[in-house]
Amino acid sequence: MERFRAHLEKFIKIDDVTFERITQYFNVISIVKKENLLEEGQVCRYHYFVLKGILRKFFVSEKGVEQTTEFAIENWWLTDNMAYEHKLVSSFYIQAVEKSEVLYISQERQDELIGEFPIMERYFRFVYQRAYAAAQLRVKYLFSLSKEEFYRDMVVKYPEFVQRVPQYLIASYLGFTPEYLSEIRKKLGS
Repeated sequence: MERFRAHLEKFIKIDDVTFERITQYFNVISIVKKENLLEEGQVCRYHYFVLKGILRKFFVSEKGVEQTTEFAIENWWLTDNMAYEHKLVSSFYIQAVEKSEVLYISQERQDELIGEFPIMERYFRFVYQRAYAAAQLRVKYLFSLSKEEFYRDMVVKYPEFVQRVPQYLIASYLGFTPEYLSEIRKKLGS
């Protein structure tokens, strides 16, 4: 939980008693590699914070191909935002890429938390702003960079991430086949 507290304190100031009370609104779960937290067709009930490990969000295309849309490593949040906020059936899966420990909260508990601790609304606003900014940047990269440049940028900015995540999942996130990624990696000497 210290990891979560350090993350909170990047955005808000809280004392020990307040932090202890805030954590009572959350649950913790340990999940194994490839275990799903959410599956297509289920109502999205939780917002997940990664304490340890990596999660990914993906959908299955009409051709049966898994298309990864987001990853979450330590200190990142992940959910199907639209389905979570409106209690809708999700068209996504959320799955552990590696053994993970995850903090999670339901929308009802999140609303209660914000009611008791209004400062948490500020925190969640920052979380959503950062997620939105990251999504905008990804769209820009998809339209302005070549596939090779997109991969190279990812390697430079997130080398540890690229080492931890299987190459076929990185290819899925970047929108190309594992074979094409292999060709790019050979060209770049990685």
